[in-house]
Amino acid sequence: MAGADCLRFGLAILLTLLLGAAIIAAVLLPAYWRKYQRRKLMAQPFPASWRAILKQRLPYFRALPADLQLQLKKHIQVFIAEKHFIGCDGLTVTDDMRVTIAAQACLLLLNRPDYYYPKLHSILLYPAAFIVPGQQADAAGVMHEQRRVLSGESWGQGRVILSWADTLAGAANPTDGRNVVIHEFAHQLDQEKGIANGAPLLERSSDYQQWSGVMAAEFAALQRQAALGESGLFDHYGATNPAEFFAVISEVFFEQPKALAEQYPRLYDQLSRFYRLQPLSWQ
Repeated sequence: MAGADCLRFGLAILLTLLLGAAIIAAVLLPAYWRKYQRRKLMAQPFPASWRAILKQRLPYFRALPADLQLQLKKHIQVFIAEKHFIGCDGLTVTDDMRVTIAAQACLLLLNRPDYYYPKLHSILLYPAAFIVPGQQADAAGVMHEQRRVLSGESWGQGRVILSWADTLAGAANPTDGRNVVIHEFAHQLDQEKGIANGAPLLERSSDYQQWSGVMAAEFAALQRQAALGESGLFDHYGATNPAEFFAVISEVFFEQPKALAEQYPRLYDQLSRFYRLQPLSWQ
């Protein structure tokens, strides 16, 4: 090989190596930087004013074991730093709102290291229930305009919408099995892989068969119960589809774990594995 050819060959190899190094750096550096920033946030003292908000707004916080209380506070610091809170209908977002929402959203993240709803970037907050326009087909297939009044909604495009009034109500009563923040952020976990279908990302692929069997059986049971108009532990809204079922039973898992474990032990076991928590021990 001539000298000029050797030089060109060497330069080609060097450029290939440099390009590969640049690609690796572009992939790895943002992740390392994000972890570094999160460690810095967690190392900061938890603001005393935020601690007062937790005590005032979130009765369940006092029931958490000390290690989970500390973990939750660190999660709150990262969540508030990384997510954008937007007030709607003239609402001015305050630290009271940020901490109250973050604490409930991060309850679902306990024992999940370095995980903060990666697709979520914004929380839109309305003063009270909000109206969402849409369309629905009738029996003949004709589309009609429909206005829905909602207390919360989770979008796969990185947004959660919440009513502040309903957020407060859900936080104030941690044992009624109704919590709009837990409900919508359970949807966020379900939407991480794409469209919500009641099967969020599990730790192992081998877990899906058992998860699917338990969830399908209990979802069908709730549908039968709703069709008969029978009351039970779960809101009949959970019979709408598997995604709503997962969100509804997540509310009950955190707020009524004793009743869930007694009446639906297989559901409690599946949710306990997924959330990596045992809320039975908190009460």
